[in-house]
Amino acid sequence: MIENKMFCFQCQETAKGMGCTIKGVCGKEASTSNYQDLLLGVVRGVATIDRAIRKTGAQSVAGVDSYFVDALFACITNANFDDASILNRVDKGIALKKQLLAIAKEHNVELPDYHEIVWGGEKADYEAQSRKESVLRNENEDLRSLKELIVLGLKGMAAYYEHAGRLGYTDTTITDFMGDALALIANPDAPMDQLLNCVLDTGKWGVTAMALLDKANSTTYGHPEITKVNIGVGKNPGILISGHDLHDIEELLKQTEGTGVDVYTHGEMLPAHYYPELKKYKHLVGNYGNAWWKQKEEFSTFNGPIVFTTNCIVPPSANANYKDRVFTMNSTGFPGWKHIEADANGHKDFSEVIAIAKTCEAPTEIETGEIVGGFAHNQVFALADKIVDAVKSGAIRKFVVMGGCDGRMRSRDYYTEFAQQLPHDVVILTSGCAKFKYNKLNLGDINGIPRVLDAGQCNDSYTWAVVALKLKEIFGAADINDLPLAFNIAWYEQKAVIVLLALLSLGVKNIHIGPTLPAFVSPGVLKVLVEQFGLGGITTVEEDLKRMIG
Repeated sequence: MIENKMFCFQCQETAKGMGCTIKGVCGKEASTSNYQDLLLGVVRGVATIDRAIRKTGAQSVAGVDSYFVDALFACITNANFDDASILNRVDKGIALKKQLLAIAKEHNVELPDYHEIVWGGEKADYEAQSRKESVLRNENEDLRSLKELIVLGLKGMAAYYEHAGRLGYTDTTITDFMGDALALIANPDAPMDQLLNCVLDTGKWGVTAMALLDKANSTTYGHPEITKVNIGVGKNPGILISGHDLHDIEELLKQTEGTGVDVYTHGEMLPAHYYPELKKYKHLVGNYGNAWWKQKEEFSTFNGPIVFTTNCIVPPSANANYKDRVFTMNSTGFPGWKHIEADANGHKDFSEVIAIAKTCEAPTEIETGEIVGGFAHNQVFALADKIVDAVKSGAIRKFVVMGGCDGRMRSRDYYTEFAQQLPHDVVILTSGCAKFKYNKLNLGDINGIPRVLDAGQCNDSYTWAVVALKLKEIFGAADINDLPLAFNIAWYEQKAVIVLLALLSLGVKNIHIGPTLPAFVSPGVLKVLVEQFGLGGITTVEEDLKRMIG
């Protein structure tokens, strides 16, 4: 077991707004944090050697790209708390690295002497090596900040790319960039300007990755459509599925059909209800609960098994009544929870989950009613004439993008208050779990257009970039920043980071993020982002309404 010391500042809730040093606010143990640092060091080494081999024209090892995509995803906040699972990935990476080193030697490929490359991978050295791979290995805070912006963006990009890959959609230009970026991060002498350019390139490729996932989801399951989602419960036993992976919920729906077991979505899986090919399953009966951070109380009343396809996991209390009926899969893991592996064709067997569900009581009802969503870009374009007329007539004065993440800090009540106090001629464009701060409020509509337009998951923030570019075309605006559009983004983890970088790469300015600015952005780097993009934090609801709405 690694000594009880760590340093992690990748999420919004990091201790004292600076960094977790004893245990993660998320519940991550120091050993897990350090093993993840070790894994990322192995990933950088593998990617650097792989890039060097490919540049010579020699044949590299198959599966390198999928390896670092999975490893990056496993290190996202609240995804994997299982030391054994992380170390299995370390072992796999070391084996890949040895294969790559042999190829490099055979073809006389010159390699840099980075410690990620020269370390032999001995298990006895895991603890010592993990210290060398900490984010604090970069002593210059501005260089450290830029490298972390890149790697955290890559983690978010890896999540979206992995979802697309499970549906059969891949793009080697995306993973080529990821490999190049990892090799750059490994370079201790990487210059500031090159790193800053890579930060923006990370955003550009983030747009490409989100577009790929959008195509994968909509081609496979149809374009999201306006849908009313039940938030009450039925009389049958149920399975609660959380996370983001649509391929997994499709598998579960197929295997539960006709079994008498209902399926409920939770958190970021809510938008599954918007897709025609998923909503056709009659036993997909509704959404149970709210954002990820309320899962301790909501899982205890659900009564049936819970399936995590991806993050966000909150470690259960020691006496939690549900901890023996939770399953993980893909990049997620938690000690003591059963992990469902995919077979050679990528399919998963949910028979054990279904068997447990049949022995459980129906979910306890915690709320009733409906919420409306399904406003991805295709559906918004179907309403384009109505929206344009409302803007031209003055019925709609402005749009505010309030996408991103939710979290447990009381300061996030700001977003509920902001939504409530918005003038009635302002429309909220949302995606991600941030919507749970206001999607159950009765905010009304404007000429039949709901004042909260929910595009879906965090990756569906791509919708608002597409919509903004379309509005720019329709209104003949010279610049995207000339539109009646403001950005008030809540962030928590790394998928929000890639969304932010994607918006910056598109030239969007004056974005406000909160409830706090990232600890991994140094004062020097923040100064650049403020000067070039007008990036800022939030203040009070009243002041921000004046700044953003006028």
